[in-house]
Amino acid sequence: MAARRALEAVLVDLSGTLHIEDAAVPGAQEALKRLCGASVIIRFSKQHLLERLRKLEFVISENEIFTSLTAARSLLEQKQVRPMLLVDDRALPDFKGIQTSDPNAVVIGLAPEHFHYQILNQAFRLLLDGAPLIAIHKARYYKRKDGLALGPGPFVTALEYATDTKATVMGKPEKTFFLEALRGTGCEPEEAVMIGDDCRDDVGGAQDVGMLGILVKTGKYRASDEEKIKPPPYFTCESFPHAVDHILQHLL
Repeated sequence: MAARRALEAVLVDLSGTLHIEDAAVPGAQEALKRLCGASVIIRFSKQHLLERLRKLEFVISENEIFTSLTAARSLLEQKQVRPMLLVDDRALPDFKGIQTSDPNAVVIGLAPEHFHYQILNQAFRLLLDGAPLIAIHKARYYKRKDGLALGPGPFVTALEYATDTKATVMGKPEKTFFLEALRGTGCEPEEAVMIGDDCRDDVGGAQDVGMLGILVKTGKYRASDEEKIKPPPYFTCESFPHAVDHILQHLL
């Protein structure tokens, strides 16, 4: 087997990997500083978490953030449609200036306050009339302080099933997400590694495009998750600091 190229970039999932809601993963701030001191490009996902992370004393700049919300906005502009936005209120600034009255498209992200029958039924009727369905991502679940919680994936899948349509997915585990995250870095997938707590979406998606995937046992991780994808994660470890240790010792 040919040797891999030297590592040039690290993609880091935020929620569940660096923090869980308003609590940092122990040792994650110091580990991130060590990683930033290495000769690699770092990219993060989920832009609306930037302010929260800075409050937790993570040193992250805005140009290091990559978000599928930006990709979703671009698609809306390309299609020239008016979306029904089922997204968290903190994500609404990403869609500023987009016309949403008399919607003829449906956009779904993580928005627990919107996931009830009346709102979902409105989305269902729009889709029956031919509106496109755009999913920010299709995560099955995520980790909160009070335990695991349903992500947008089950609701996207329900609408797909009910309307016999297929959503356009902008985020993980779609290959385009990882390729877009690397755009502008000058790096190829074979020169990058992804660190995350979701075996399928973070690690499996990254490895499908040619990156290495490191699975951390924090956030949404559950025992034996690493057995759910083929090939298995390149590396599985206890937490983000352990992932950084491995990168610094074995990949650089």
